[in-house]
Amino acid sequence: MRPPARPLSLTAAATAGFVLTGCFSAASDTDGASGGESRRIRVAMMQPPRSGLSPLSDDAFKLSRWSAAETLVKLDADGDAEPALATEWQRSGRSWTFTVRDSVTFHDGTDLTAEAVANSLTRAATASPKPRILDGVDMSVKADGDRVTVTTTEDDPLVPQRLSSPQLAILATKAYKGKTVNPVGAGTGPFELTKVNGTSSATLDRYDDYWGGKAKAPGIDVRFVPDGTARAAALRSGEADIVEAVPVSQAAVLDQDLITEVPMPRTNTLYLNTQKGIFKDASLRAAAREAIDARSIVDGVYEGRADVAEGLLGPALPWAAALREPVEERAKAGDPAGKTLTIGTFTDRAELPEVAATLQQQLREAGFEVKLEIREYANIESDALAGEFDAFILSRATVLDSGDPAAYLYSDFGSEGSFNISQLADPAVDKALQKASSAATGDARRKAIIEAEAAVLATDAAVPMLHERVIQGDAAGVTGAAHDPRERELVTVDTHVK
Repeated sequence: MRPPARPLSLTAAATAGFVLTGCFSAASDTDGASGGESRRIRVAMMQPPRSGLSPLSDDAFKLSRWSAAETLVKLDADGDAEPALATEWQRSGRSWTFTVRDSVTFHDGTDLTAEAVANSLTRAATASPKPRILDGVDMSVKADGDRVTVTTTEDDPLVPQRLSSPQLAILATKAYKGKTVNPVGAGTGPFELTKVNGTSSATLDRYDDYWGGKAKAPGIDVRFVPDGTARAAALRSGEADIVEAVPVSQAAVLDQDLITEVPMPRTNTLYLNTQKGIFKDASLRAAAREAIDARSIVDGVYEGRADVAEGLLGPALPWAAALREPVEERAKAGDPAGKTLTIGTFTDRAELPEVAATLQQQLREAGFEVKLEIREYANIESDALAGEFDAFILSRATVLDSGDPAAYLYSDFGSEGSFNISQLADPAVDKALQKASSAATGDARRKAIIEAEAAVLATDAAVPMLHERVIQGDAAGVTGAAHDPRERELVTVDTHVK
């Protein structure tokens, strides 16, 4: 969970703005700008590196967002795999064979080969701990000519999607000296990472031999600015060209033409304990569902900058709404009069305590007696997973690194799921989840996933309330910045500043 930025006092906010002033070098305004060419792109990012920009960690998403490191495949808007460093692939049982793209060079000038690909993937597969995308996955990798074969110990229809994860980026051999992975000068993207200054900044220069064509911008200057007020100030003052994760509280005071709200694959959900307490009764779960007014939460807590949920999967998955049908055979609402419940949530996401307070009022109006228990996430997760609350409010990512929501649905609602806060054990749900997990990728899998979602919703074990958005700031002169719900792209080969 990402901790929210603390609200600043007026003095602190002014100081934050002052500290940021001048943090992008003067050279970044002029380098490569002669003759009408785009200048360097100044980016203010929220999270500093946590693992020295190792691609085996969540820092991998930074390398991906800067177009410095690439993977064998990428995902389209529906989550289907498309060629990237691999041009094609085929499956034979538990083995997948990928053809490596020809005429690609790493930033150190060495050639992309099947051996280099196998080296990167083997390093990830044998890492301790493994990259998150490989949790529970055992695989071996073998190079043969211009092809790489990936073999898993169990059937896995998602191998191409897994290989799209930035945590499985392909780097030059030089990156893997010693126990750490150093991505400086080792990627294949249109921008070469040339310098990392701890947790304060990073510098990237255009790589003119990029296989996909010359980038329109000469380089990227990145600053890590954890404080949301300071990031918003950088956009307002013109000190940054692209700003990620503008806080909702700051969005209203910015020029609305400079911000874009990007739907996130993240749903704010009320999980109801189906195994003990009042919500063991399906009629009371139905009563709670009917009492919740999600629109007032979106308007009051999120200032309208979120989407009311129609299901567990939101607009960041553009295919979900078209496939979804009304949920049938739900329990009828019972009488909640005098029934007492405790709702848990956490402080690490700034909006959730306010969501809890709003739900408390709504459920009281329906007749429930409601208590709240709010702690830091680290101090409440174990109790939530143990079923110690009648209900729990969670902001939950609905697609993991593979871009596929089946794993989230199984984790949260399968009887053997590792994150089953609702304590749900329903044979019909388990059957639907198994069908979704084993289905081949594409339309058949998407249909099975929506059927599994409907099976979960029919139990009222979870009441999806809203889908969150992230607010991105792009200065007036910025063209071609990516607005990516999966947060894999930001500056691309086409991004430039006029």
